Amino acid sequence: MSDWNDKVKRLLKSELVRRGISNSNLVVLLENIGVEETKSSIDSKISRGTFSACFFLQCLTVIGCERIEIQTFKNQLAVAAEPQVVYNLKK
Repeated sequence: MSDWNDKVKRLLKSELVRRGISNSNLVVLLENIGVEETKSSIDSKISRGTFSACFFLQCLTVIGCERIEIQTFKNQLAVAAEPQVVYNLKK
């Protein structure tokens, strides 16, 4: 899988988890705007990380995501790591 596919997959999954929305819930939300998907098709798309920009925007819209932050990470471990901050300690 390409790094780009992995990044977009992680981004969508994290937004779903942050809002407590399952793929089953996503099916219903997408239906409300006229997008017909099955749970298995959504599972496959997200698992592969290969979906259109249109599908990505539809998902973000129905879950209420109005802003995303895209960061560049040198490795996947940095995704879960705290930011590298140098603290000035008073002596």
